[in-house]
Amino acid sequence: MIMNGQRAPEAYKMAADHPAAVNGGGTATHVASAAARRGFSRRAEVALLVLRALSLVGAVMAFSFMLTAKQSGVVSVYGLQLSVSSQWSNSYAFQYLAVMSAIAAAYSLLQLLITGSRLLKNAPVIPSRRQAWLILAADQIFAYAMVSAGSAASGITNLNRTGIKHTALPNFCKALPSFCDHIAVSIAFTFFSFVSFAASSLQIVTWLSSKS
Repeated sequence: MIMNGQRAPEAYKMAADHPAAVNGGGTATHVASAAARRGFSRRAEVALLVLRALSLVGAVMAFSFMLTAKQSGVVSVYGLQLSVSSQWSNSYAFQYLAVMSAIAAAYSLLQLLITGSRLLKNAPVIPSRRQAWLILAADQIFAYAMVSAGSAASGITNLNRTGIKHTALPNFCKALPSFCDHIAVSIAFTFFSFVSFAASSLQIVTWLSSKS
């Protein structure tokens, strides 16, 4: 019995070996509350990191292919062979795509570094609702900017490929195939980056919903 002092040491030993049993499971409760504060599971946080990497790759590739889009060739207009030369800087739509891709790449790199560093520190990727709203707004802005840039460039590219009916304006892509191919690939990566930004926005919305 405890009163004769024989079993008291065993009781103290049990308390030392199993503190959670003594404090009513406080340690387990603390871990559970910490996980709840994160809002995201570890898998969801890694998925967000992957989306940041994908948006970065898409923006960098769109920028790179756009900057290398230039070529010279010969087109026929009313039977006359004319030398033509084209490059991305000749079109405002292509310039807009290049600028937006560069800015989106810088933003994606920043978010990738922030997300990666927090994952390495085992800290919440999104620490507060305020920051979540800021990231969501930024992702939405870049998503719409990328899709608008891709759409504007697509219109010019389609005109280059088809020409204008009932006029002498030729299909420039026959004379400048490499130029048009680079533009097409750049536009494709622009839309790829848009999808990545849209997916990351959906991830943020999911996080905000879990906190409501």
